[in-house]
Amino acid sequence: MRKFIFGALSVFLLVLAVRYCERRGSDRQNLEESSALIQEQLRNVGKLVVTEGTFSQVFTYKDSKRFYLDVFSARKKALIVVNTKATVAYDLSKLKVEIDEANKKVIITHIPKEEISIYPDIQYYDVTQDYLNQFEADDYNLIKKRVTASIREKVENSGLKSNAQNRLISELQKIYILTSTLGWTLEYKGEEIHSEELKELKL
Repeated sequence: MRKFIFGALSVFLLVLAVRYCERRGSDRQNLEESSALIQEQLRNVGKLVVTEGTFSQVFTYKDSKRFYLDVFSARKKALIVVNTKATVAYDLSKLKVEIDEANKKVIITHIPKEEISIYPDIQYYDVTQDYLNQFEADDYNLIKKRVTASIREKVENSGLKSNAQNRLISELQKIYILTSTLGWTLEYKGEEIHSEELKELKL
């Protein structure tokens, strides 16, 4: 009788041990699948988030040179029309994220700074120049430099940067939704963040 009870108990403990191992293996597999899915999602959003704007501006360029003790002068001028495409972007491939599988956390460690790019299309009209003071490469380079600086200042003062931040928040929300669905949490600067907090995220 004792042998029967001992045998039955041994079988029961063996079944429990097998089921426990299967459950641990299943949990570990689910954890690995969740981690792989999150990492894949991070790779998918690792693209440029771009906000574009178009700016138009008219400039007048004038230059004068004097010769022979300021008796004679040579002038040049041009009317310049500039149509510029400006982009504000975040390179999400530079977004640094750590995966803490043990605690089921996605930790954002670094958010890249926005990148502003200026693409001016410069057209010259009403160009006049004297023989002794003609347009040269240095003039065109100076004009492009001034135009780019002016447009960049406009972009800085426009709503393009905040627009780009909204797009970035939208991408981060995709990460949040995925992590939340899988039972993970999203963390930034040592604090757990939620969907509504992303809108107030300080970059």
